[in-house]
Amino acid sequence: MEILLYIFITLAAVAAMEFIAWAAHKYLMHGLLWDWHEDHHNPAHKHGFFEKNDRFFLVFAVPSAACFIVGSLTVHFWVLFIGVGIAIYGLIYFLIHDVYIHRRFNWFKQLESPYSKAILRAHGAHHSRQSKEDCESFGLLWVHPKFFKKRSEWKKEKA
Repeated sequence: MEILLYIFITLAAVAAMEFIAWAAHKYLMHGLLWDWHEDHHNPAHKHGFFEKNDRFFLVFAVPSAACFIVGSLTVHFWVLFIGVGIAIYGLIYFLIHDVYIHRRFNWFKQLESPYSKAILRAHGAHHSRQSKEDCESFGLLWVHPKFFKKRSEWKKEKA
């Protein structure tokens, strides 16, 4: 029964990370920490393979590592599984965002599922602005229903 609790904690942490990543992206990356995130929206500011935006990998790795340490070295073993959930979300984020969407590594081909196309449309809409203002779609895994439709159909809904 205890294993089910740990699975639940892990899955809850993965799910919570989508909201935390959305909030961090909207309010920190497009706010106080725009200097780190700007080269991700404007490739002219990028120099070499790495972006300043890659620093956020470390920002999110710190709480995961802290949960691994606390969960391993204290009686609060369950905290370890929060760290596992954060790490799993980080892996999912890396594979979808850096590998699939931005093609920083040529590991996946174009996927043809409606969900994968919606993710690409949502991220494309987010990157259609090179400034920190007026962006939309700050999450990764949760995609607004409009992005399941073709871009030409978005305007029809507004009219």
